[in-house]
Amino acid sequence: MDWDLVFAATNAVALAGWVALAVLPRREAVLGAVLWGGVGLLCAAYAAMFVGLTGGLVDPARAGGGAAPPFQYSVDGLRAMFASRGAIVIGWTHFLAFDLFAGLWIARDADRRGVRRVVQLPFLFATIMAGPIGLLAWLGLRPRGPIPAVPG
Repeated sequence: MDWDLVFAATNAVALAGWVALAVLPRREAVLGAVLWGGVGLLCAAYAAMFVGLTGGLVDPARAGGGAAPPFQYSVDGLRAMFASRGAIVIGWTHFLAFDLFAGLWIARDADRRGVRRVVQLPFLFATIMAGPIGLLAWLGLRPRGPIPAVPG
C-alpha cells in the first residue's frame, strides 16, 4: 500500500473540513458535509486501515524488516507498533478525525452561544494544531449560561 498517498489523501480531507469550518457559511448542509464528508470519511478510512493492518492484510512488516510483534499495551508496545509506516498513518488519521470532530463541536457550540467567527478562529486553529489544547481552551473560556433559544 502506498502510505504516502493515503497520508496525503487523509490530510486533504481533514484540511477541506477545517477550511469549511473557518470560511464557509455555517449552514446545516456545510456542517453536515464536514461531519460526513470529513469526520465520517476519515473514520471510515481509519476503520479500513485498522482492519487491514491488524488483520495482516496490508503492511505486514514493520520498518527495518521482520514481522510486527503482537501488540502489548505499554509504551514499548506502542513504539513497536508505530515502527510500521501503516501504523503511523492510521494513528495520524485517528488524530485528524477526532480533532476535526472537536473543531466541528467547537464551531457549533460557539455559533449557538452567539460567538463571532473571528473569536472562534484561534480556538479552531489551536485545535487543528494541538487538538486537546484547543478543546481545553474552548471549554475553559467559552461563554457560560443558558444557550439562547433559536427562533423558529
